[in-house]
Amino acid sequence: MSTQTATPSSPVATGERSSLLRLYLSRGVLAVVWALAFAKAHEDVDATAITLLVAYPLIDAVSSLIDYRATPDGSERRVTAFNGVLSTLAAIAVGIAGAGGVAPVLHVFGAWAVISGAAQVIVGLRRRGPEFGKQWPTLISGGLSFLVGIFYNIQAAGDNPSLDVLSTYATGGGIFFIAQALLLGWKTRQLRSRTV
Repeated sequence: MSTQTATPSSPVATGERSSLLRLYLSRGVLAVVWALAFAKAHEDVDATAITLLVAYPLIDAVSSLIDYRATPDGSERRVTAFNGVLSTLAAIAVGIAGAGGVAPVLHVFGAWAVISGAAQVIVGLRRRGPEFGKQWPTLISGGLSFLVGIFYNIQAAGDNPSLDVLSTYATGGGIFFIAQALLLGWKTRQLRSRTV
């Protein structure tokens, strides 16, 4: 149970909003940059491709750690910690799976997308308050991640699995993170104007 109560104009809420805005914006930009790099490097599952594949969930793990440190105690913080551990394990698993080729990589990536997408939805629902807005980009992104992860596992079991879909996944996720950052910025300006 959190010992801090964040109201829309409190320093706690303002500081957390500012931290989340920077985190979401950085996370979104990194995802788009990763997608561009991976689009040019995944023709073969070689050392470069595997390095990029490991890097993507590690970016998420670091983001979760930063988010965890900025979030007050409570269930939201525990879900964020869970997602950080999950992403770290996903990075290790996808590095190992890379030795087996495209299908194992898609299976691992898909499983991670399903579970982390569900965690993202939970966090988004818990942040749907006056301090952080409606969190629609976060909720949509998490829901799509869940569904896409299922699709990846189906595709991995098929005849022609391809890693092309991962660049699209990262680009979409990056755009949603950037959209959430912009909405947080807009929410911050709204709340400031009400207190002036």
